[in-house]
Amino acid sequence: MKSFFRFLLRLLFRFRAYNESVLSTPGPVLLIPNHVSWFDWLFLLVCLEDDWRFVTSSTTAQASWLHRRLMINRRTFPIDTSSPYAVKHMAEHLKTGGRLVLFAEGRISRTGSLMKLFDGTGFLLFKTHAKVITCYLRGAMRLPFGRHAGWKQWFPRVSAHFSDALTPPHLENISTTQARGMLTNWLRDQLVTQQFQVEMDFGPRTILEAIVATARQQPRRIVLQDATRQELSYRRLLVGADLLARKLEAIVPARQPRVGVLLPNVNAMPVLLLGLWALGKVPAILNFSTGVPTMLACAQLAGLKHIVTSRAFLERIKLKVEPFAEAGIQIIFLEDFRAQIGGMEKLETLLRLTLAPPAILRGRATEPVSNNASPSAVILFTSGSEGMPKGVELTHANLLANIRQMLAVVDLEDSDRFFNALPLFHSFGLTIGTLLPLVRGLFVFVYPSPLHYRMVPAAVYDLNCTVMFGTNTFLNGYARKAHPYDFRSLRYLFAGAEKIQEATTNTWSRKFGVRIIEGYGATECSPCISANTPMTPLHGSAGKFLPGIEHKLESIEGVSEGGRLFVRGPNVMRGYLNADADAKFKALGGWYDTGDIVSVDASGFVHILGRLKRFAKVSGEMVSLTAVEDALAGAFPHYGLRCQVAVLSRPDEDKGEVLIAVTNEPKLRLDEIREAIKAKGLTNLCVPREIKVVREIPKLGTGKVNHRELQGILSKEP
Repeated sequence: MKSFFRFLLRLLFRFRAYNESVLSTPGPVLLIPNHVSWFDWLFLLVCLEDDWRFVTSSTTAQASWLHRRLMINRRTFPIDTSSPYAVKHMAEHLKTGGRLVLFAEGRISRTGSLMKLFDGTGFLLFKTHAKVITCYLRGAMRLPFGRHAGWKQWFPRVSAHFSDALTPPHLENISTTQARGMLTNWLRDQLVTQQFQVEMDFGPRTILEAIVATARQQPRRIVLQDATRQELSYRRLLVGADLLARKLEAIVPARQPRVGVLLPNVNAMPVLLLGLWALGKVPAILNFSTGVPTMLACAQLAGLKHIVTSRAFLERIKLKVEPFAEAGIQIIFLEDFRAQIGGMEKLETLLRLTLAPPAILRGRATEPVSNNASPSAVILFTSGSEGMPKGVELTHANLLANIRQMLAVVDLEDSDRFFNALPLFHSFGLTIGTLLPLVRGLFVFVYPSPLHYRMVPAAVYDLNCTVMFGTNTFLNGYARKAHPYDFRSLRYLFAGAEKIQEATTNTWSRKFGVRIIEGYGATECSPCISANTPMTPLHGSAGKFLPGIEHKLESIEGVSEGGRLFVRGPNVMRGYLNADADAKFKALGGWYDTGDIVSVDASGFVHILGRLKRFAKVSGEMVSLTAVEDALAGAFPHYGLRCQVAVLSRPDEDKGEVLIAVTNEPKLRLDEIREAIKAKGLTNLCVPREIKVVREIPKLGTGKVNHRELQGILSKEP
């Protein structure tokens, strides 16, 4: 009978099982799968030997005649889930060498993602020392026999991926309550990491392939919209990308691997990126907020000979093209392509991609997925807050790894709607704000500027968006202008790029009832390194490291807590375009030096203490300028929310260095700053010795304070 069912699953769902031999591991052993459909038990049953027993609810066993027939056989282990002795009965069975299949979530997932694990599982592991085999049922979430509200498919491809037999950590000298929590968290980490690794091993190899694979399932789904309110379905998105690829192929020589991109957040931006990938080109996305000289330096660093942009956009930001032409760079305008594309060409492309969506790949699908072998996907440029921007080369494997890392820890639903005002020249706005929803099959609205503090809240409200992104600076701006009801639909508010200040968190919690979910990352890491989630939150931290990321801390003289953070993982860049920086990166053997001082607590949460370059040595002690800025943020409400204070340092003969407070509030006094710092419990070494007033604190396009420009402004003062 088991062979018959296996044949049937193979026929209907192209079912495959991987690492099946591990299922012969002798007891005591627990098999822990994810639980996304009513058919999950059958996919497992056809792989298991007869002595494996499924833990089931005795109440469910009486639900119907079919349930009673299934539950009376030797393959089940019924328990009363309301009884405190249920876990004890399972423990007794395991101690006799038993082998159990346990759906540790206790229910079919309502989101399609991994839900919380009941800590009775941790208690079992602590008391029995049983080995653990985790299983990721890939594709089963699309079965019609699930409970999540998303789209379903009658015969999706389903596979079962079994881990090696794992030995849980042996815990001593702690209470049972602590042990069950720690082991349950350990088990969740194993399941999350397995999901991520399986998706990397078996999923599409490039961003374009991943988007095409999703588009084949739901070609009419509206997934992209911009401020013009023009909607694009997957089908129209791919048609536009293919048409652009054809036009660019006639202009950009095959020997020119990189093409510059200079566009705001509009529909044309993702369409152009897909078109360049279809053509086998690497887009180099320029940060138009940095000015022409910096953009020219970045273009020369990337060896660009062509830049694709829009006349309307250049006119709006009043940017002249002559300097680019003088540098030997050809400017290509999207408006010219629009005039060249006729109706018959659109129809032909539509028919071709409707019949065979993978045609856009043009035979460029790649086999390898490792970082070294994966093709380059994009060139991004660092913010340059402390120096000239560096060119960062990210591969398709880098971007896909970061997308899948986030999808493994965040329970997104098919009905979620993204709102992204973060610029796509920033890795956060590109990878997480735009590419992630397109890969996952979710709607995303791209808004041209995060600085429209009145318009953004109104747009989020009007579109009923459930996922939004921001930085501390932008979120403060929205909070000042928004109505308390504007963010009623938000499920997730992700924040990064700069540390979220306590005042910002309190404002959003009290005014809008929204919890800010803070993360941490870097352009070189595609960008996310760690993130808080509703499943594992810790206020004041940057969350836990994402699956697949290794870390180490290097001690720093004068810094007693934490150390300099180095990370390694599949999301870490291929390298820099800058020769000196790239040589230093390559010398680390795959490790990336973040330049940040962090601490990692016993539970694995990351706490950002500041950038190494933003520490000053005052009287022999290392003082974090970031910590001082955080202490001053929101400390002067009587001056209004616009009052900002940045902290710099300058050399001093007596103390080595002293701190300078730079503010846009002319009435702010030094004694007020001193009192605010003392109220936060900081030492007298953290008190600035003077105040400088500027008209405006300079910001980068990402919202962070531009300390390099601010230092330049002060250096020009007499």
